[in-house]
Amino acid sequence: MAAHLDETSSIAPDLSRYREWFDRRTAALPEKDAALLQTALKLAEQHYPQEMRVSGGEPVLSHLMGAAQMVDEMDLLPDAVAATILADISSCCENWQEIVTEQCNATVTELVKGIDEVQKLTHFARVDSLATPEERAQQAETMRKMLLAMVTDIRVVLIKLAMRTRTMQFIGSQPDNPEKRTLAKETLDIFAPLANRLGVWQLKWQLEDLGFRHHQPEKYKEIANLLDEKRTERLEYIDHFLATLRSELNKFNIHFEVAGRPKHIYSIYKKMVKKKLDFQGLYDIRAVRILVDTVPECYTTLGIVHSLWQPVPGEFDDYIANPKGNGYKSLHTVIVGPEDKGVEVQIRTFEMHRFNEFGVAAHWRYKEGGKGDSAYEQKIAWLRQLLDWRENMAESGKEDLAAAFKTELFNDTIYVLTPHGKVLSLPAGATPIDFAYALHSSIGDRCRGAKVEGQIVPLSTPLENGQRVEIITAKEGHPSVNWLYEGWVKSGKAISKIRAYIRQQNADSVREEGRAQLDKQLLKISPKPNLQDLAEKLGYKKLDELYTAMGQGEISPRAIQKACGTLNEPPPVSVDETTIVKQSKIKRGGKNGVLIDGEDGLMTTLAKCCKPAPPDDIVGFVTRERGISVHRRNCPSFQHLAELSPDKVLNAEWAAAQEGQVFAVDVEIRAQDRSGLLRDVSDALARHRLNVTAVQTQSRDLEASMRFTLEVKQVNDLPRILTSLGDVKGVLSVTRL
Repeated sequence: MAAHLDETSSIAPDLSRYREWFDRRTAALPEKDAALLQTALKLAEQHYPQEMRVSGGEPVLSHLMGAAQMVDEMDLLPDAVAATILADISSCCENWQEIVTEQCNATVTELVKGIDEVQKLTHFARVDSLATPEERAQQAETMRKMLLAMVTDIRVVLIKLAMRTRTMQFIGSQPDNPEKRTLAKETLDIFAPLANRLGVWQLKWQLEDLGFRHHQPEKYKEIANLLDEKRTERLEYIDHFLATLRSELNKFNIHFEVAGRPKHIYSIYKKMVKKKLDFQGLYDIRAVRILVDTVPECYTTLGIVHSLWQPVPGEFDDYIANPKGNGYKSLHTVIVGPEDKGVEVQIRTFEMHRFNEFGVAAHWRYKEGGKGDSAYEQKIAWLRQLLDWRENMAESGKEDLAAAFKTELFNDTIYVLTPHGKVLSLPAGATPIDFAYALHSSIGDRCRGAKVEGQIVPLSTPLENGQRVEIITAKEGHPSVNWLYEGWVKSGKAISKIRAYIRQQNADSVREEGRAQLDKQLLKISPKPNLQDLAEKLGYKKLDELYTAMGQGEISPRAIQKACGTLNEPPPVSVDETTIVKQSKIKRGGKNGVLIDGEDGLMTTLAKCCKPAPPDDIVGFVTRERGISVHRRNCPSFQHLAELSPDKVLNAEWAAAQEGQVFAVDVEIRAQDRSGLLRDVSDALARHRLNVTAVQTQSRDLEASMRFTLEVKQVNDLPRILTSLGDVKGVLSVTRL
């Protein structure tokens, strides 16, 4: 038999053919529905200029009538058919909404409005031709999600698919040109996968084959030449095969459903590429599916099929006994059917089929490959079920079916465009600030203004689906803390970047303050010590760590003086073994290890307001009932008391530490709230073998604040502890109070 290249027809504009379909269809409809379609056509004829062309070059009316016929065949109700005919009226008539609402109805107006928005968006949205294959795939995926998120009635997307199918049919009759290739590539990237996900098979195979034919014409012809029959002949073959199968299954009193389809050219090509097979290695150019009630009936049916036709050795897979990793279950076999042609037969229960079509093993996800978003896939599954059930729902009334087409499944995400047509996904309620950070962190930091659809708007403006956004930036800049505190950002990336900046700025400020304080202290000391040696003497590996500790008030001036004195003192004089240090001369201090005016044994209490610990610079204050209260010299409470009663202030210093003596220190941690945060912080403390005597936590606006009272031997131990806590995931700052 001669090779056939008409797997996908090329249809030139033929308005008379569509008028014949239109007249037959309206004659079969109830009077009200027929009047609606006739009114829609009349409005289209009045307002569409004869010279008006759509993308691809086809006259607008024949294009929309061809798409309307496909929409009608999908059982989307007369409102959708009328809206398809009027899809381009917005470009021809200023007050079209009033006219369409008055002469048709509000539903048709809303559908046309939705189509118009999708048309405008797909006109501006582009997949970056210079991007990597992975980036292109991600951009195409984002555009598909955008199309679903933009509409409040899923029929708008289906109408758009029908219009694109009609465009692809028409351009087959036109000379080859760059626009033709561009439309074909866009169809394969965006519209065909979308039709596949929604289960709109009658459009899906045409979009794939037509896109393939015009994008890679040589490959298309190669596979078409290898097929010994055209699609209509393969359909007839499947019909005869199914008739034989039904007749045999009826003899065994089994409840069943059977369906079949011939594989189309693009699907054959994809399988050859994926499996690295040549055409002769494909056995499923024709495929049949049998659904039964129970697992035993699956195996009974398999025996019936093998008794009718010879199985191909090595082509049987039992995915019921050994399901695929995603849970897919079915029996697969290939038999030599009539005329010695291979046919793949799949056998499964109705329950398995529902899971395979709408569960995690969904056929569309398997075909596209890769890992998906489970929440998104559940929404797709719901839409597929809706479209699968629409014939049954139509029996319960048009109003119920029309209501079911309304969708808000995808309103948790919005999709907006850059001036160059790149689509970005953002959480609902996102602002231009989120958009700027989605482009690049540097753009977010330098963002100073924004234009939406060419108009300057405040940075706090919530964005909407399909808007084109342009960011106005400064040459240099940084984010504003108010963006976060005023609630102007919604995306995780923007929030984390702004918080990181605030944390860094705080760290820089503290470090610079510490540097200034250290320089001030060193002016009093001569000779000036080596700074790195000083840092190590005080327990810090890096000089910046010393500056930070100084800025946080963790090192007293006295500690600096002592460390410098040690560094500057002459080398110790060697002594013989008879040299004895008299322990009695070492002042131990009271139970708190504090000397008051050089004397020990006095009643002292460590103040709870500032919790001093060695080597903090300390001072005493005489109280009536608690003896001498010991404060850190920079304690605000002490400074207030000293102003009121300066005569009660006494000099204090730390005595030599007693074995086992510990001091209470308060530490505050601010962090991004998450599950397991307290556990991770506790683990970090446990690694330092610290005793925690008190914990206070609270969470607000996804930020946690935790206060710990720790027992330490001296404050010099704190830098290592604070650094360790700062390394815990999500921690924004760690401060000694």
